[in-house]
Amino acid sequence: MAVSSSSPPSKTANLEPMSHFDPSAPPPFKVADIRAAIPAHCWVKNPWRSLSYVLRDILVISSLVAIAVLFQTSSWVWPVYWAAQGTMFWAIFVLGHDCGHGSFSDNPNLNSIVGHVLHSAILVPYHGWRISHRTHHQNHGHVENDESWVPLTEKTYTRLDAPTKLLRFKVPLPLFAYPLYLWKRSPGKSGSHFNPYSDMFAPNERGYIVTSTLCWTLMVANLFCLSIVIGPTLLFKLYIVPYLIFVMWLDMVTYLHHHGHEDKLPWYRGKEWSYLRGGLTTVDRDYGIFNNIHHDIGTHVVHHLFPQIPHYHLIEATRAAKSVLGKYYREPKKSGLVPIHLIDNLVRSINQDHYVSDTGDVVYYQTDYRMIGKKIE
Repeated sequence: MAVSSSSPPSKTANLEPMSHFDPSAPPPFKVADIRAAIPAHCWVKNPWRSLSYVLRDILVISSLVAIAVLFQTSSWVWPVYWAAQGTMFWAIFVLGHDCGHGSFSDNPNLNSIVGHVLHSAILVPYHGWRISHRTHHQNHGHVENDESWVPLTEKTYTRLDAPTKLLRFKVPLPLFAYPLYLWKRSPGKSGSHFNPYSDMFAPNERGYIVTSTLCWTLMVANLFCLSIVIGPTLLFKLYIVPYLIFVMWLDMVTYLHHHGHEDKLPWYRGKEWSYLRGGLTTVDRDYGIFNNIHHDIGTHVVHHLFPQIPHYHLIEATRAAKSVLGKYYREPKKSGLVPIHLIDNLVRSINQDHYVSDTGDVVYYQTDYRMIGKKIE
């Protein structure tokens, strides 16, 4: 198999020595140092403020539905509705995501209720996702143990069949991967977010999975009944298309927070991995006008290290943490009104970042040049 180098790309010769920074080098600070730099009030969760964001998003979603139904015969309304509503589905996913982290409030029952309502509404099994996402945060940057957009080892990559490679590495197909991930996880991993006996879940968590799967099933039943009442065509326009836009948002954002940086970033295994080093491989992104709409999910580095911080404090917490992080924090490229600059990062990474070495405790993505139709001399 033709591969690229497993080491990070070299810098150009005309750069000054200060630019020669190895992101895989163990940082000279600890998690506690970053925590100490973040103001105390950034850790405070205000359930009323969190609920106000839920109310805001539900009002926007309801208004969009009303406008679409009222003007459904107008040719312009549906494309605008689909883009806006799909974005709002993504916004309520982020709020449910906060519930899963416990950053929504200090009340586990409130977190669970709100999380189930929001995630079931967009066909996400709340507890199944919550538990696997917890695994992702606890093992971020670890080749084998991470959970979200995990790099394939060369051995796993070579065993993929053609349809799986197509789905994973041909844009735009990876942007529709999330529903499949919920059902069968990523290549090389087994289990389902709907199966209480999946190896993702401990025996004492099975009841949670049953509850969430039941809520998901009730939502599917509600959609079926709604299709009988309003007709499948209108349901397709009002719900299915925005759902697909939401899936695209989710896959794009979650991918770009761990891939596609201008410089190759390391992945770890064995003794080289630590919670801090893994967390420092995450990437902040600027989404322009969407930053506030989807609750500042782009402030991802501090969120990954400290998922307990409410989303409305992440910008301030990140600003404070940068004094400690230094070069280990990669300032996101400023976006225009719409973050079209991220399309290049996304496409380039999906086309080039295929697998990592089967061996070594610090590894970088490599490219299968045959996959992109390029011969190596």
